Amino acid sequence: MYYEKNPTIAHDIHEIHVNLLDTPMSFMTDAGVFSKKMVDYGSQVLLKTLYFEKGASVLDVGCGYGPIGLTLAKVFNTKTTLIDINSRALDLATKNAERNGVIAKIYQSNIYENVDETFNHIVSNPPIRAGKSVVHEVIAGAFQRLEAHGTLSIVIQKKQGAPSAKAKMEEMFGNCQIIKKDKGYYILESVKE
Repeated sequence: MYYEKNPTIAHDIHEIHVNLLDTPMSFMTDAGVFSKKMVDYGSQVLLKTLYFEKGASVLDVGCGYGPIGLTLAKVFNTKTTLIDINSRALDLATKNAERNGVIAKIYQSNIYENVDETFNHIVSNPPIRAGKSVVHEVIAGAFQRLEAHGTLSIVIQKKQGAPSAKAKMEEMFGNCQIIKKDKGYYILESVKE
């Protein structure tokens, strides 16, 4: 599964060329990572709702091969950090940063266990198949890793737990706004006040 530390499934390399935020992006993908044949619709919807100031610090939690974090770094010139538990995904994200001319910090972390800095923004298309508790850990851990007035933005399908995720975000942050609904996908955002 894509949320394992070291996938053992046989390699099946793919190359994706896609316009994200009106910017041509190119990604190498492989078996054992999330959405290997295309940038998933939820990630695309999330990207379309985000706007970050130049130089803002951004953490992409569960980055996979990097479509969200690397696009933000390229389009908005953010100081972006990408983390994932999956070593294969991280190898791809590193290669994809180079392919797209992006400088980003990329390292292995099971959710926030290796994260020791704070950020202006945290974004995530959380690993739903890893279970509700993992999604809730992504939400709960974000609060202490955000600067004051920082935002947590996630994408999650209604049928895969958007109401539960929204309730957890309200519990942790005291607020949560549904930024967009699109084909069953919810973009949820909380602000650290």
